[in-house]
Parts: sequence; structure tokens; C-alpha cells
Amino acid sequence: MRKFLNIIFGILLIFLTSCEQSSSTTVPSSVAKLTAFSFAKVDSMPGLAAAVFTVDERLDTGLVWNKDSILYGTRIDHVVPRFSFAATPGFAALRFPDTTVALTGYDTLDFTKTPIYLTIRSADRTNTKVYEIRPTVHQVDPDLFTWTQLTEAVYPEDDSEQKVVELEDQFVMIASNGFDQEVYSSPDGAAWTDSGDPTGLPAGTRVRQIISDGHTLYYGQGNVIYTSPDGITWNANTVTENVVSMVMYWNEKIWVLTGQEEDYQLSIWEDDELSPSGLKPSSEFPVSDFATVCFKTASGRQRAMIVGGFAENGRALNTRWNLEYSEHPLPDGKYRMEEFSISRPSFKSLTGVTIVEYDEELMMFGGVDDKVQYFGRDIYISDDEGLTWVKADTTKNSLPAVYQARQKQTAIVRDDYIYLFGGQDATKTHSDVYRGRLTSINWNK
Repeated sequence: MRKFLNIIFGILLIFLTSCEQSSSTTVPSSVAKLTAFSFAKVDSMPGLAAAVFTVDERLDTGLVWNKDSILYGTRIDHVVPRFSFAATPGFAALRFPDTTVALTGYDTLDFTKTPIYLTIRSADRTNTKVYEIRPTVHQVDPDLFTWTQLTEAVYPEDDSEQKVVELEDQFVMIASNGFDQEVYSSPDGAAWTDSGDPTGLPAGTRVRQIISDGHTLYYGQGNVIYTSPDGITWNANTVTENVVSMVMYWNEKIWVLTGQEEDYQLSIWEDDELSPSGLKPSSEFPVSDFATVCFKTASGRQRAMIVGGFAENGRALNTRWNLEYSEHPLPDGKYRMEEFSISRPSFKSLTGVTIVEYDEELMMFGGVDDKVQYFGRDIYISDDEGLTWVKADTTKNSLPAVYQARQKQTAIVRDDYIYLFGGQDATKTHSDVYRGRLTSINWNK
């Protein structure tokens, strides 16, 4: 028994000696360094935990900052900061303009009081490091649109009709008084050059039906399709089909309405030839003053929408024709067409509107109803691919007060901006240019 107790005592002595040697060799750290900073999660303010901060080490005062601003409206006047250190500090405190707070890990603090400095002292008290903490919250509503007038008039106001297209890196405006045409060009929508009178276009050209694929302009009338590389010189190409109207550039093809009333079909102009697409409207189809918009659906398919306009008999339409393309052949081919207003007949009869896709929504501008009453300055929005439309919130998206209600304007999206060109009101044709952008659309770029 005594021998057993001696063995136990010996083991215990070795263990205690080991612990004493271990504790006696622990040296307080001389490192004073911040490795990470964040805000604790708050369910009512999701922007807090999502904020990513960068810690920049500098020779003097370090900097803690967030590259992407915290969501607009997120409060940082009552938050819990989180810190990660390279080594356990001997002391850490936040200095605000009106107070200094020694950190406990559970502090609720007001980070709107700037400047804010974090002081770290190493455990052995030999080193101290100071960091400025600079949290940034967006100060502008991300849903706010800003609109600016780029030019008051490209040409003197008159009773002409006009169309603006993109051609290479230029905006090209073509105006017609019913007999003669004039071409103007601009790289930015603000400074315009009179490019002169085009040659080769027929008298009575409906310039609003000129379309562009970005490199070439196209116009059709009768049994001729006209093409131009610059809007000035036009070449005639004879076709056997009767061209009713130029519809749009969609899915890398020029779409043309051909045939006669009650026997229309959509044809494709490609490689200097006009060929049928296999799509035939089953009821009234617009031949003028309709709007087109091309976009990709939520399912990833290419879709085009043809909205309103006048039928060949002069009736104002409330139709919404939808064309869709699938890489995999559908029962009737790769293209299909449907008239949405059959199932949703509450859509207004309208002509002269313009529609663009912007920030994953469709936006509609201008237009008149079947009694030629202007819709006003309101912008209409659709977030369900054109099925339903509502007025935009005018507190966040409203055109400048100087912008008069009108129809037949042109809208183009370029580099995250919407450009609005000209249009007609009840008495005259405008040639002004406006540019608008959603505040948040390029925050993450």
C-alpha cells in the first residue's frame, strides 16, 4: 500500500512541476493589431451584418472602412461592434468626439458620431496601435431616379416626325416633314451635329419605322427594303413580298410585317433576303405607332413585346403581342407568338408609347389613348414582364417639370442610363433630350 501511494505521489509531483514550468514560460503578447471589424446582426436592419469592412494597416493610423456602402436607411446609431484581434490586447477602447468607451464585447454604441478611433494596447503594454473606423451608409434612396435635360432642342421645333436610333457609338436622329428628311448625330445626346439630307429614301418615308441593328439602318416600303450604313446614303433592295411595316430588331434579326390585311405574316430580313418566320397574327395587328421592347424572361428565353398602335383600318389597339424564342424547337418551331390582351383585356388602347427594359423592369413613357388624350407625364412600370402595369411612385421617379406630356418619343438604354428623345405634344414636335438613371443601379460596379 505504501509503495502504491509513493507512485501516486510521484506522478502528482511530476504533473504539478510540469504545470508550474508551463505557466512560468507564458509571455504576454507584444502585438497590437486589429484583424477584422463588423456589426452584430440585427433582424430589423439586414444591412448591418451584410456590411463588409476592410482593415488597412498604415504606418501611422490604420483605417477601417466599407467599400460598398451600407443600405440606405440602415441605422448605425444603436449598434454592437465586433472586433477580432491578432492577439488578446491588454486594453482596447473606442474614442468618440464626446466620450471614450473601454470595450467589453457587449457595448451598444452610436457610430454616427464621427470621427471614431479605436486604440489597442498590447498585453505587455509595449505597443499601441490606433485605427480610424469610418462606416459609410448610403445617403441617397436607392429607388430614386434622377433626370437631367441634356439639350433643349436638337433642331427648331416644327411639325415633323422623328426617330432616334443607335448606330455604332452614335445616336442618330432622323426627322421628316413628310417630304424631306434631315439627319443629326451625337456621341452623348448633348452635343449634336447636322449630318445633312439623306439620299435614297422614298418620299413619305415613315421615319419612326426606321430600325437599327447597331451597325446598319433598315426601312421598308412596298416591295423595297432600304439599308444604310450611316443614315445618309440609302440603298434599295427589291423583294417580292409587300412590306407593311418594319417591326423591330430582335434576337439578332430584323423583323418585318409583310403581306396584306387579313393575311399578314412576320418575316425576317437576313443576309439581304426576306424569308417568312412561320408566325402569322390571328387577329388585328398594329402597322404603325406601336411600341416594341426586347428582353430576357425569368426563364432565360428571349422575348419581344409589341404593344398598342394602329391597325391598318385605323383603329387604336390595346393589344400586347408577345414573341418568344427557344433554343429547343417548340411544337410549331423555335418561335412562338401569343396575344396577351385576349386573356387580360383591361389594357388600355394606346398609341405612340415607348417602352424599355431597365433594372429588370419594363418602363413605359408617353402615348395617347383612342380619343387622342395624352396619358400625361406619368411613367408606368411592369415587374411581371408586361402582364400588368402601374404608375411609378412620383416621389421617386418623376420627369422634370419642364417635360411636357407627349407621344412618339424615343427611349434608349445605354450605359445604365435611359435617354428620352423628342416626341410630339398637341401642338408641336420637340427635339429635346433627357437622361435618367436609378440611383443604385451601379453601386456594386
